[in-house]
Amino acid sequence: MKLVFATNNLNKVKEVQALLPAQIELLSLTDIGCVEDIPETSSTIEGNAKQKVQYVKKHYGYDCFADDTGLEVDALNGAPGVYSARYAGDSKDANANMDKLLNELRGEENRIAQFKTVIALELNNELIPFTGICKGSISNSKKGNGGFGYDPVFIPDGYSKTFAELPLEEKNKISHRGKAVQELIDFLNR
Repeated sequence: MKLVFATNNLNKVKEVQALLPAQIELLSLTDIGCVEDIPETSSTIEGNAKQKVQYVKKHYGYDCFADDTGLEVDALNGAPGVYSARYAGDSKDANANMDKLLNELRGEENRIAQFKTVIALELNNELIPFTGICKGSISNSKKGNGGFGYDPVFIPDGYSKTFAELPLEEKNKISHRGKAVQELIDFLNR
């Protein structure tokens, strides 16, 4: 089975490909000739994921899935949430986003946070959502060289290391994206 993963983020493609069964061939947006930025104008994580798959289906005709992820921080009333990638501006600079987050949490004792991923699957003209959540907390500083995005400041519950300090295989077992992808895989294997 061929499925398009509607993302330009090669780190996401790598993470998800490592989780998919061999019988599923994962195609990227580049593989199908989609070079434009797909609009993400919804006010929710779920809405952005759905918007991306509907765009690919309408303009390219492929069954596909897309994800959207947000970091939700209790002390910031769920921010940055749907705006996680652009938290410090439209440049989508991960270091600037983390610096802004750490600055806003300076002196804050409540560092509880969660990553939330929603995957929307468009398959045979049906739209199916899958959700993964990983609870944790925000560290006081960036730690680790692995991962991407907010990984150097997110410590999953039950761990003393950030996502950026964990091996990819271990992160995939507990991460928000790993959980949502597992729901997707379970569905595709039915």
